[in-house]
Amino acid sequence: MVTIPIPQARTAADVADSPDRAEWDWVARLSSPGAGRDAAIIELHGLLLRAARFEVGRRCAAFPQIRSSDREDLARQSADDAMMSILRRLGDFRGESRFTTWAYKFALVEAGAKVSRHAWRGREIPLEPTRWPLIAVGAPTPHQQAEAQDLLCALREEIESKLTAHQREVLVAITLDEVPIDVLAERLHTTRGAVYKTLHDARHKLRAALAVRGLGINGDERGEGP
Repeated sequence: MVTIPIPQARTAADVADSPDRAEWDWVARLSSPGAGRDAAIIELHGLLLRAARFEVGRRCAAFPQIRSSDREDLARQSADDAMMSILRRLGDFRGESRFTTWAYKFALVEAGAKVSRHAWRGREIPLEPTRWPLIAVGAPTPHQQAEAQDLLCALREEIESKLTAHQREVLVAITLDEVPIDVLAERLHTTRGAVYKTLHDARHKLRAALAVRGLGINGDERGEGP
């Protein structure tokens, strides 16, 4: 049996004095034990399920192999997990947006992660940098193509010499094979934060190494470029 935590509720004076009393009413109802809390949970779960169904449907457009029955199951799992996260983090709500807007984000994040994991279930993730030679150079002119090819060769040399095996695995999986970070973290038995840190360190090493060569790569830490 799952025990849902009951966070510390705001005082009646806090809620009464708030200009957005309706938003804080959600917090008060969800924080107070009893029938009122149960009703609020049912109402909010319905809203989260609707948001999760929308996001699952949107994400699944790229994965037609996911069956409709699986989509509904993913949406319900997302709504359930989002509800648990919201109840644990009621104290984080600051009233800077509508409560439902704040809550919807939990459902959207859960739905996105669950669709990615489901789509990659059973798929092999190649973790060796064997695909680097296969990258196409799409420069418009022969001169630019030659420059791009030189940059690619330098990049491959620095990847092989400067990065650790783990950094190469993460970089290749994310930048070449487009493996979602959630999925990669799960396969490597680590966390999203650890994968982001590894990717950040790998990119930093490559940029520094290429700068020594007088080369550079455009892009930022959100995913553009190695």
